[in-house]
Amino acid sequence: MNRIEKILEFLAQQPKDNFLRHALALEYIKMEELQKARNLFLEILQESPDYVGSYYHLAKVLTLLQEKEAAIEWYEKGMAAAKLAKDDHAYRELQGAYEELVY
Repeated sequence: MNRIEKILEFLAQQPKDNFLRHALALEYIKMEELQKARNLFLEILQESPDYVGSYYHLAKVLTLLQEKEAAIEWYEKGMAAAKLAKDDHAYRELQGAYEELVY
């Protein structure tokens, strides 16, 4: 059984587990299933906007999909969420990626 199958098996038991959904989206990125990853990150963030770790990865996927404006928007939302969560590390990571894309 591969990683995706294992994660899907766990998700069958806990379909709204953000850690599992985030892990599945990362696996989709590795498999170059970027639309699946994009959709899963969007789902996570629409349901749990405080799940700060997904903003960075969603914006990266959007960049790969050549959706620069959407990526910028999600970096900005992520920085705001990280600031609210007082997660300085995530904020700096998002800010660095944002600045790299914008400037």
